[in-house]
Amino acid sequence: MSRKARAPDIRLKRAYEAPAGDDGTRVLIDRLWPRGVSKADAALDLWLKDVAPSAELRTWFGHDPARFAEFRERYTAELRANPEPLQKLRDIAKEGRLTLVYSARDSEHNDAVVLHELLGGT
Repeated sequence: MSRKARAPDIRLKRAYEAPAGDDGTRVLIDRLWPRGVSKADAALDLWLKDVAPSAELRTWFGHDPARFAEFRERYTAELRANPEPLQKLRDIAKEGRLTLVYSARDSEHNDAVVLHELLGGT
């Protein structure tokens, strides 16, 4: 019998949302700490700054939805050039639920969405 590989259980959550008991491993994926959020309130297991887009890319993107497609391409290229942080997230996801914590206001056009796609999350 062949077993079908299960897609990793990866969730996205804004840093300003309260942590939940079923979040699994909570990883902040931003280079900058979210304004106004205490370390205790964030309840993070890991802050993985190196998986975030470069400062130059983040500034260029400026959370402009019209630039999101190109942002996705550029960000993916950055991750390919430095694959270790993305691999760390893959390894964490193999252990159980992973929640990618981010601070962007736009829940559809941000680096967490790109990471979720690249990681094959459900």
